[in-house]
Amino acid sequence: MAQLKRTTSRATATAAVLALTGGLLTLVAPTASAAPGPRLTAPDADFNHDGRADVATSASGTYVGGKAAAGAVTVTYGKEGGVGRSVAYTQNSTGVPGSAEKGDGFGADLAYGDFDDDGYDDLAVGVPGEDVGGDKDGGSVQVLWGSPSGLKGGTTLKDPRPSRHDRFGGVLEAADFNGDKKTDLAVGTGTTAVVDILRGGFRRGGATGGHSTVKARIHGNGEVGVLNLHSGDADGDGYEDLIVNGYENTAAAPNANFWIPGSRSGPKASAAKKLLPGIVTDLGDVNKDGYDDVVVGTSWDSGVAGAARGGAVNVLFGGRGGPDNDERDQITQNTSGVPGSGEKGDSFGDELDLGDINGDGNLDLVVGAPGETVDGVADTGAVTILYGKSDGSGLTGRGAKLLTQNTPGVPNDDEKHDFLGSDVHVDDLNGDLRADVLLGAVGENGGNGAVYPLLSRPSGTLTGTSGIHPGTANLSGTGTPRLGANFAD
Repeated sequence: MAQLKRTTSRATATAAVLALTGGLLTLVAPTASAAPGPRLTAPDADFNHDGRADVATSASGTYVGGKAAAGAVTVTYGKEGGVGRSVAYTQNSTGVPGSAEKGDGFGADLAYGDFDDDGYDDLAVGVPGEDVGGDKDGGSVQVLWGSPSGLKGGTTLKDPRPSRHDRFGGVLEAADFNGDKKTDLAVGTGTTAVVDILRGGFRRGGATGGHSTVKARIHGNGEVGVLNLHSGDADGDGYEDLIVNGYENTAAAPNANFWIPGSRSGPKASAAKKLLPGIVTDLGDVNKDGYDDVVVGTSWDSGVAGAARGGAVNVLFGGRGGPDNDERDQITQNTSGVPGSGEKGDSFGDELDLGDINGDGNLDLVVGAPGETVDGVADTGAVTILYGKSDGSGLTGRGAKLLTQNTPGVPNDDEKHDFLGSDVHVDDLNGDLRADVLLGAVGENGGNGAVYPLLSRPSGTLTGTSGIHPGTANLSGTGTPRLGANFAD
């Protein structure tokens, strides 16, 4: 089946499947008490609406016009048969608001969605180091608008609480949290536990459909801020839920995650549920029961019950009450079938993304381990692909693949401190209904960074002929651009 965007509602997903199958799929409308049906959640941004995925990648450390760490975003456009052009966007690009300044960090975080409901996906770009008036590092969020030729022009969104913010736009996530079929944008600062929800109904003049805030207490009195935001429908009620990955600087409780269910009024903090700790999450229906499951990556070496040294992935199964901490699977590098073994500093689970890579109708999981040492090459990094079970009941270690830069089909070679797997992304670049895999290597060439797109073939192999580097994307290689640190999803 074709992949649908994470922010697609169940009704929209059903309509899309019917369109793709020529209406030959028979569906029975569920009653109010019936369990919800299967739901596709693989991401698929399409900025030029050509039916093939486009992938935005941050390079927030890029020099622009001689300004250090002004920041840039690279968009790799999908095309029939493979990987298309890569285009760089900065605040000095035509139509992008503002101008490149030292330390802006344009692209520090990214999120996509059709914010103005014109049929073209748009890209929200965090600029947390932006000086706003006299507020140093006040931060901002800009939306670059989709069009038939790709991203074109942009708008700065108004900070709804300018007196309360520093580094606004440091964390972003797009989803339909209130079920009105419009894409909302969740914005965090990284410095507080408060998340601003900008409701759908975005206009190119900067207006939105409204504003609210939500706060999940990270831990006791030591709360510091939000590390990551993610979304999905874990309780199957048709409203996208918000997952908050929080952190604090205490050894006793360095991390806490919260599931905040969506509702007609948006994320409902009063019903928040604390989840197992982890640095990053993704959501998708891995066991095909109609509820999104929450996949939590725990990359540190201890602190999670049952986790092997080197990191772990926990799958918390969704249900009517949301994700269940007690009903879960755990996979580590010591799980049967998974290549390698858990070792201190591997950071297995530091990044992850779900998608159907082999085209069998089941979700697979790509797991980054940027700290992996391979054949004595320190921190060269590695990526593991965990496949969905053939019966659709969840993920398995059986048949898992390990990818390094010495793996046939992966460009370049293993080198010290490449940090392959610093981010990972799954998208159908060529429109063949199999998800392709993109690997970030933020340490490549001394911090220049790189992205390696690998196309998924019918044979089950993954192949890439070249990487995307700052030079190939017309970015300056001065300093440490860190291309591949973050993909929009």
